[in-house]
Amino acid sequence: MKDFDAFLESHLSRGRISFTREELLRSLAAGSRTLTTSLSKLVRKGRIANPRPGFYLILTPEDKANGAPDPARWIGALMKHQGIDYRVSLLPAAKLHGAATEPQAFQAIVPRELRDFAIGRFRIEFLTQAASTFARTNRSEWLAELKTDTGTAKAAGIELTLLDCARWFHKAGGISAVAQIARELGAKALARRLAPLARDFENSAVRRLGYLLELAGHEQQAKSLDQFAQDAKTVKLLDPSSAEAPGEMSGRWKIAVNSPVKRDS
Repeated sequence: MKDFDAFLESHLSRGRISFTREELLRSLAAGSRTLTTSLSKLVRKGRIANPRPGFYLILTPEDKANGAPDPARWIGALMKHQGIDYRVSLLPAAKLHGAATEPQAFQAIVPRELRDFAIGRFRIEFLTQAASTFARTNRSEWLAELKTDTGTAKAAGIELTLLDCARWFHKAGGISAVAQIARELGAKALARRLAPLARDFENSAVRRLGYLLELAGHEQQAKSLDQFAQDAKTVKLLDPSSAEAPGEMSGRWKIAVNSPVKRDS
């Protein structure tokens, strides 16, 4: 185990809290079966955690209470290991940009289906965006950096966060939660960036965001999305998942408001 201890300490000294099985095999003169046994012992002892096959996290004393380090510190390494591009978005991205939200899960958008998983007290959720759309929206100009002590993770920029929340509102806490995010972040969004980016989202999601931005008083940002409503052929429900009957109609956005929007003061 001394070789393992030296390997782990070397990683930590370089600010790395994750490693792969392949890295370990290259570093240690140990057979595959011996390696598997040793890794299992370290997991049982709480020295490391194993969120995905072949990928391990080093647990410091500070991390042990949570069962894993904060996912923001290792999501980039995990996705690199899996060979999949990503962006942190929805509630964690909204919090990054200043929204007063406490995410119940660490959420990332990816271009192919991945299973959600839990490790320690953390739950990681993956939302799938069509690969061609993902490639257009996940460009550097639309992204921000989520900085941690171990490096940076890719995160949605403000405009992309707003659109992602409007698109996946059911995963962002519901309509009222997205309304609050729109109120808190809308003024920071650049109107000239919203419309080009919105072209890669469903028209109904763009109109949903436009309605919530107008409701929050961010008229400049809402106005940049007017054309999407003008191009719409049909009226859509504000909340397609709600069985409530529409209480009012937004003619501007061709939105039937069937879900009360509650906002924090």
